[in-house]
Amino acid sequence: MPEPLVDREFLEKLERLTLQWQKSFYGLVGGHNSSRFPGPGQEFLDHRNFHHGDDLRAVNWRAYMRFEKLFLKMFQVEPRVPVRLLLDTSVSMTMGAASGDLTKFDYARKLAAALVYVGLVRLDSILLQPFSTRLLDPFPSGGGRHRFQPAENFLRGLRAQGRTNYFELARDYLTTYAQRGLTIIISDFLDDTDCLRPLQYIADFGHELLLLQIWSDEDRRPSGRGELELIDIESGAHAKVILDDRAREEYTQAFDEHAEQIKRLALRNGGRYAGFSTGIPVEDVVFGPPFAVSRIQ
Repeated sequence: MPEPLVDREFLEKLERLTLQWQKSFYGLVGGHNSSRFPGPGQEFLDHRNFHHGDDLRAVNWRAYMRFEKLFLKMFQVEPRVPVRLLLDTSVSMTMGAASGDLTKFDYARKLAAALVYVGLVRLDSILLQPFSTRLLDPFPSGGGRHRFQPAENFLRGLRAQGRTNYFELARDYLTTYAQRGLTIIISDFLDDTDCLRPLQYIADFGHELLLLQIWSDEDRRPSGRGELELIDIESGAHAKVILDDRAREEYTQAFDEHAEQIKRLALRNGGRYAGFSTGIPVEDVVFGPPFAVSRIQ
């Protein structure tokens, strides 16, 4: 049996989190704003474990009498804010395993799985949308935590291939998904053309951006010394460079400036950004600020 992307202990910790967004989308509410009380027009979807601070009026007392454990009833309220998780599956995401860390692609899939589970527990519907040169076949995920396994299977079945083209991505995305919502993008944001203007286009159409940038240590601070021949893993282009300490520092500064530009773009459009190395455990990333989730008090 294949190893799960996230283990059971981690999943239990994720139950205390909820997806958040900054913007107000007219006429829409989010899954984490769903009522937990019975009433007209509300559809029961799932239970979750009771936590300190939860309202006792939402407890399923029949279940308590049977199992001697507190469960909270969760109900669906429509319409919801669309939550779409765009996952970069280009070949450049396969970098990162040389030092023993996960590849960026494996890391991104674990992170995506964690976010999907948080959404499912809170009854959000999340569309998993892989992409490289274009949008690939999506996977809609919703209906409560019991629907997590199919989503994890989908993520585990993805393969990294193709090149990144953010202009094509933005055009495809805005054509396919006209309804505004929360757009989470997990990517290294390395494109041989430009990713900033296409991301701005998506924000200009009213989508809220949550940009999660992943890099390997080699992406940010390349190893080696002397005359090197570099090969672009996506395009196959060759370039000869002389790498010494000064050149390495200049490269790292340029990489950090690129990351800072992505962050500024997200913030000035009312969105959010987080960037991190594959050397940081996924659990530390999810529970550390700033991120896509917040704790339920």
